[in-house]
Amino acid sequence: MNKKVLIVDDDPRNIFALKLTLKSRGYQIESCTMAQEAIEILQRDNQFDAVLMDMMMPEMDGYEATRIIRSTPSTSKIPVIAVTAQAMPEDRQKCLDAGANNYISKPIDVDQLIQAIEKLP
Repeated sequence: MNKKVLIVDDDPRNIFALKLTLKSRGYQIESCTMAQEAIEILQRDNQFDAVLMDMMMPEMDGYEATRIIRSTPSTSKIPVIAVTAQAMPEDRQKCLDAGANNYISKPIDVDQLIQAIEKLP
């Protein structure tokens, strides 16, 4: 079964690279560059298997967006994988505390990312 993944990143180059990589492995991909847009997409369609959430974005960051996803009944069960250039142990904990199911640091190790997606319930 093809997993459906929403990529949220304010850098279109990151989206482009992730899209290519994940599509080549059979994933269905949607993407957006703003956290608020991601929340709206998930409220319209909550059939995503995972959200790859960039944590450092302008306006609304990934921490706030993840907390909103978690606190909204229709989206609360959608797994969120935090993606961040902040790679200190306390950053990982901050992502998990915000409600992320897992954490991947940039630059993204594709094998690690695929494993993280495949391990999701």
